[in-house]
Amino acid sequence: MKDRTETQAHARGLAEFAASVQLSDIPPDVRARGLLHILDGLGLGLASTRHDFAASAVAGVAALSAGDDRCTMIGQTLRAAPRDAALANGILIHGLDFDDTHQQAIVHPTAACLPAALAIAEERGMSGEALLVAYCIGMEAAIRIGAAVQGGFHHTGFHATGIVAHFASALSAGRLLGLGPDALVAAQGIAASTASGVQVFLEEGAWTKRFHPGWAAVGGITAATFAQHAFRGPSRAYEGRFGLFETHLQGDGHDLAPAFLTDALGARWMMADTALKPYPVCHFIHGAADAALSAHEEIAGSPIAEVEIRLPADTMPIVAEPQAAKRAAATEYEAKFSAHYVVGTCLLRGAFTLADLTGDALADPAVKALMPRVTCVIDQDSAFPTYFSGGVRVRLEDGRVVDRHVRVNSGAGERMMDRDAVSAKFHANADPVLGHERSASLRQTVLNLGSRSARELARGLSGSTE
Repeated sequence: MKDRTETQAHARGLAEFAASVQLSDIPPDVRARGLLHILDGLGLGLASTRHDFAASAVAGVAALSAGDDRCTMIGQTLRAAPRDAALANGILIHGLDFDDTHQQAIVHPTAACLPAALAIAEERGMSGEALLVAYCIGMEAAIRIGAAVQGGFHHTGFHATGIVAHFASALSAGRLLGLGPDALVAAQGIAASTASGVQVFLEEGAWTKRFHPGWAAVGGITAATFAQHAFRGPSRAYEGRFGLFETHLQGDGHDLAPAFLTDALGARWMMADTALKPYPVCHFIHGAADAALSAHEEIAGSPIAEVEIRLPADTMPIVAEPQAAKRAAATEYEAKFSAHYVVGTCLLRGAFTLADLTGDALADPAVKALMPRVTCVIDQDSAFPTYFSGGVRVRLEDGRVVDRHVRVNSGAGERMMDRDAVSAKFHANADPVLGHERSASLRQTVLNLGSRSARELARGLSGSTE
């Protein structure tokens, strides 16, 4: 193990980065991508308001907030205390599992840091520029922590976003609170005691995964505020004895790459590689979904005898196992994490949208009849984790075989969604809630955030028409 001085440098490096970076230090292309990711996240938050989990979450927040109305909850006329608004907004942004993913880090970075930054910036009446800088700081921190563990959190039963979002939120909030490096080190140490997020939701399609980034925003704001008031936190949150890596990786740290935490920090912006989702399902399935959509036209309605889905080995426990349960996905959230259902639907319908997660879609006799004939295997040609590759081999009843493989999933790498594609996705999500005119105004506010205020952005998100 490295000595104490060297290992402390990781928390210190992130703290000094968060305290010092200015808007001019962030390359223009990174800032432009950041604005698109904010736009995407806020559109998803609005779309979530039409789902049952959102009503439950907002009701819970209303009970907690006790009349404090300082901050906006996305799509709501009801307002809440900053931490409570951040809790609701984190749930809403991540709630449809349609939000961005950094594929190497395997985290959803916008849901990890935007809710905390938005709440603090709105409550304090800060500029859109300050909000954007804090957001980019949180994005970069979340991604680098995720990359450092090399997918290890998922292997030990944790939802990685539910872990790293606490640190990202603490650094975003701490930047907006004006914390210096010492306090930001303490904030990370305090956040280490709140970071959790177990994946037991996979057993029954429970709603707790949606809760993770919102709760992390609460933890991050709390950690930063305590640090602001000189509450002492451990300085080695990550590599210290019984720190994050040792406890949450359950002693199996052989694949750790802690250099990601600080190497070229501020010079190389990993957030620029973050992928946006074209489908509202677990990102691990996207390459296979692309392959299935490619095969759909050739199948042309011919009866299917059997389907073999090829997936990255590390993703199998999340989206393919146990296979009997994945074939029987009966709820929206079970379906999002069922490669069998997603790929089967793509083969039969030639598309996958939010409409394919409704009760009627899940009960479709054609899809249900196909499920027993769908099997998942390990993809030997995967580029995971750089890309969420996937393939599908379909044997038709007439004897033909249709085989497709996608190395770079849509929305990632050279297939990233551009401004027009992100705007179209935003309007598809936001227009049913705000109407096209208000959505268009909100889009302009986001894309010009550097010259707008956080409160102006928040007003555009409100469910009020005033």
